[in-house]
Amino acid sequence: MLETGAVLPERAFRITRADLVRYAGASGDFNPIHWSDRVAAEAGLPGVIGHGMLTMALAARAVTEWTGDPGALVAYTVKFTKPVEVPDDEQGAELAVSGVVKKVEGGVAQVDLTVSAAGERVLTAARAQVRAG
Repeated sequence: MLETGAVLPERAFRITRADLVRYAGASGDFNPIHWSDRVAAEAGLPGVIGHGMLTMALAARAVTEWTGDPGALVAYTVKFTKPVEVPDDEQGAELAVSGVVKKVEGGVAQVDLTVSAAGERVLTAARAQVRAG
């Protein structure tokens, strides 16, 4: 049973260039800003960036792993605020996801998420609605 104030402990996800290739194949999003340093630089980006929807999905995964039931997630919203730069090395980037239950109404808990990479928030207004019971 989720209660107001319950904490979703921080969950870290590693994102490498290999992950970007796999995600591109699964999603069909082959935009070269997700694999070419040259194209990313031409687009004014600091380097190759992760797919926004991959970032969003990993944050949702933190929530569904925490609840133990992917079907408990009934609504999910985010605002994309900063891209996740993924270096071309074995370390890649680390995405950190944590959260807190802000309120519970009608059997649904609102979980406000903090999603960051390299110490900066990459998603804001990230909110998951999960069945509380």
